[in-house]
Amino acid sequence: MKKIIYSVCLLSAGLLAAQPTAPPADVEAMKAQAQQDLQSRYNEYRQVAQRIWGFAEVGYKETQSSALLQKTLRDNGFAVQAGVADIPTAFVATYGSGKPVIGILAEYDALPGLSQQAGAEKKPVAGIDAGHGCGHNLFGTASVAAGIELKKLMKDGKFKGTVRVYGAPAEEGGSGKVYLVRAGLFKDVDAVLHWHPSNQNRSMMASYIANSSAKFRFHGIASHAAASPQRGRSALDGVEAMNHMVNMMREHLPQETRIHYIITNGGKAPNVVPEFAEVYYYVRHPNRSEVKDAFARVVKAAEGAAMGTGTTVDYEIIGGTHELLLNETLARALQLNLEQVGGVTYSPQELAVGKQLQASLGFAAPPVEEAATVQPFAVTDGGGSSDVGDVSFAVPTVGLLAATWIPGTPAHSWQAVACSGQEIGSKGMMVAAKTMTLTAIDLFTNPDLLEKATAEFKQDVGTYVYKPLLGDRKPALNYRD
Repeated sequence: MKKIIYSVCLLSAGLLAAQPTAPPADVEAMKAQAQQDLQSRYNEYRQVAQRIWGFAEVGYKETQSSALLQKTLRDNGFAVQAGVADIPTAFVATYGSGKPVIGILAEYDALPGLSQQAGAEKKPVAGIDAGHGCGHNLFGTASVAAGIELKKLMKDGKFKGTVRVYGAPAEEGGSGKVYLVRAGLFKDVDAVLHWHPSNQNRSMMASYIANSSAKFRFHGIASHAAASPQRGRSALDGVEAMNHMVNMMREHLPQETRIHYIITNGGKAPNVVPEFAEVYYYVRHPNRSEVKDAFARVVKAAEGAAMGTGTTVDYEIIGGTHELLLNETLARALQLNLEQVGGVTYSPQELAVGKQLQASLGFAAPPVEEAATVQPFAVTDGGGSSDVGDVSFAVPTVGLLAATWIPGTPAHSWQAVACSGQEIGSKGMMVAAKTMTLTAIDLFTNPDLLEKATAEFKQDVGTYVYKPLLGDRKPALNYRD
């Protein structure tokens, strides 16, 4: 495993001390042209992102979103293989041939329960439950835009190799990329680029944390809750007993451990002893080994709860992701390109909307204008989980955050959904598309950079043999049902 401290140690040891060398003038001209090309298609890409925002399709059900991105790539000369890794909404789009092979990750799933209109006030969209609270409508579109621009440069004879865009569904809890990795779809890739919507612009040097998730299903005996309660065995009692034991367990777990749950089915009527109940759990930690240990204890709590309540329990692994393996060589190269691209400049109207959104947050936020800045390179603490982590154990991987939300906006909020549906979000999306394109140009034109990144990757992986935390289960295509 690679913890954040590893990259600091490598740097102090001198392995990464050398900054990426300045590219030749023709590469600089190529980068300038790429930025102009991408900006000239801004309206086209903005419309794609807004259509996906309107679809608001949750994990493994992103039929329209995936189809639109696939069509956009096909229309621009890519060969698209759909339905990869036994996932109907996953795809791989390829242009070019030979080495190096540079992959770009694209996400496009929405979150349930976050329906929201574009604007500055909390107002759900009638008849729609989900919303793009993590900005994956922007994520997928920017990645496709970067792939298309790289294809153009390749077709114009600027460099040789292969660009590959990975359509990766169900990042939000469905572990879509894990199945792509398990299927061997990255085995010939030299480096992977990704990004994520955010409230600031920075090179990603904070590791995602490992995560295992499962649905625990308790089975009891139904009975009249007043006339014959002694005949029943409440499945909900099993769920509540499990939750109580897990909550007591928190004191005795490593302090970095995070456990979350929701009761997805607690019965249908108060006067019926529930014969079925279900609870959905996430277990997280910066170290995948600690996740395995904590998850095993959660399973024991479920089994004890069933025994104590006279019920039975089974569980289904839903997802499992590795922590993110950082690659400082690539991250520093990306930082230079992000600084070249710059941040987001808002119009007076967007500034006004931004200040309204900040007022709704309930806490002090950085100035709206901070979206125009690029944060200095720094190793920071991680918080969330992502299936990008599994990709990072298969191939050198680097990402960035781009300010698609007003500064201060938390992910998975209605404010994030609102920003993702406006030009506030689309402008940040273009920062990501340009930065990934410029970084890929470096990878295609600077073999030394790729060699150093690969050496760092191999040293950090060491003797570890990748094994997915979700085991050999098939994709959980109905996990949102």
